[in-house]
Amino acid sequence: MTNAIVKEKKISFKTLEKKIFEEACKLAREHTKIILENYDDILSKERDTSKYRNKGKRKTSIRTVYGDVEYERRVYQTRLRDGTKAHVYLLDEQMGMEKIGLISTNLAEKIANSVTELPYRASAEMLSSSTGQTISAGGVWNIAQKLGQRITSEEDLDVKKMKAGRPDGKREIGVLFEEMDGVWLSMQGRGHKRMGKKEMKVFTMYEGWDAEKEKEGRSTLVEKVVFAGMDGSSGFHNKREAVIQKKYNPDEIGRRILNGDGGSWIKEPYDDEAVFQLDRYHIYQEILRKISSKAVQKDIRRLFDSEKIEEMFDYIREYIRVSKSEDESDKTSKKAEELYAYLHNNREGLLPYYKRGIKLPEPVEGIIYKNMGIQETQNCTLITLRMKHRRMRWSESGADNLAKLLCRKENKDLIETVERYSGELIFDESQSEIKEPLSASKSPLRDGKGLPYMEVGRGSLPLTGTPLTAGRKALRNFILGN
Repeated sequence: MTNAIVKEKKISFKTLEKKIFEEACKLAREHTKIILENYDDILSKERDTSKYRNKGKRKTSIRTVYGDVEYERRVYQTRLRDGTKAHVYLLDEQMGMEKIGLISTNLAEKIANSVTELPYRASAEMLSSSTGQTISAGGVWNIAQKLGQRITSEEDLDVKKMKAGRPDGKREIGVLFEEMDGVWLSMQGRGHKRMGKKEMKVFTMYEGWDAEKEKEGRSTLVEKVVFAGMDGSSGFHNKREAVIQKKYNPDEIGRRILNGDGGSWIKEPYDDEAVFQLDRYHIYQEILRKISSKAVQKDIRRLFDSEKIEEMFDYIREYIRVSKSEDESDKTSKKAEELYAYLHNNREGLLPYYKRGIKLPEPVEGIIYKNMGIQETQNCTLITLRMKHRRMRWSESGADNLAKLLCRKENKDLIETVERYSGELIFDESQSEIKEPLSASKSPLRDGKGLPYMEVGRGSLPLTGTPLTAGRKALRNFILGN
């Protein structure tokens, strides 16, 4: 490569960097092939021959962060505990590759992380330019859908366990704060046909605020967990409650406080004893939306902030009366009536929990209780930044699947989820290959035009018996610990 660069005479650092990256990826693929095949030779030599019968080699490939690696490994016939025949790859088992299929876990993690931050096309372009892979937008989208579907299956299982009275939650707490809101997304149907908007429901739960961070002027939630989805009201609440009971013992939660905008679906809590309060942001927002007069807005807010609730209702009723007009185009009175109805329908939640004389268990050390109202911020960072604007439109399933990944990332268990599902649930080609019965007639000693497979006694250590370049020598020394 150096000679090629010298011949070109003029070369930018960008081009140099790209060439070096390509060579490094190529070298990594070569070494990976050598290491895997030599390790397969060692496993063949050390295996229990009475248990594993060699049925020859099979060609395969795996997509890694530095490109596709093609290699061969042996398949063995064995018997399961029930006596049935099965075919396995010892190399896959030893390397943890039986859970990978055609894509490495490292690459799957990069894809899952990237789609939570970038549109699918931009994610594919970024991955293609920063790894040794060429990945299409469709391929990235497909992986996100499959992972989202598997997470949904896990949620459905948690609901079944909850309804059967066997949830996993054991944690006991004095107070659980819950907040809910919706984010309206632009939708599309088949053939990318434009459709109206639909609400994605978003939920956040937490135990309080970090006392030490508050001293530093930072507001940090303790044990925060988020959940979002496109389910209907009943389905969403079932899953939301299952999320709670997966972590907490519901019978040992001292008090549950629910903060929301007063929407009908929000006021259908799974726990009838939850204390509801109307979110102050939405109260102020409704006042601004329904009242055009700045002076009247100010008066209503003043009465509300002073907790003069009855006076506030009297004021709005009087404003409705005096603002009535015979002009049908004048909506002033009608909008004021809508504000009155909104506030009156949520009357029991106008005052925050701590101003109603509700006694809460003392917070544990390191936690403090404050007024609620964090859901709008959660909506923005969790859903809005990724899924709204830029003329984005979603299918219902597409929006739901991406929301699952966004929530797992916010809950800091996206990587663990990818590792758990990357094999049998997402990239399952290797499993289907193992399940397919093989016969001796279908197991030639060689595949295609390659050399005959090596005898067991010829297994060697990785990178031994191969031409040593400087790069190979360095990698061999690293592997061998020299």
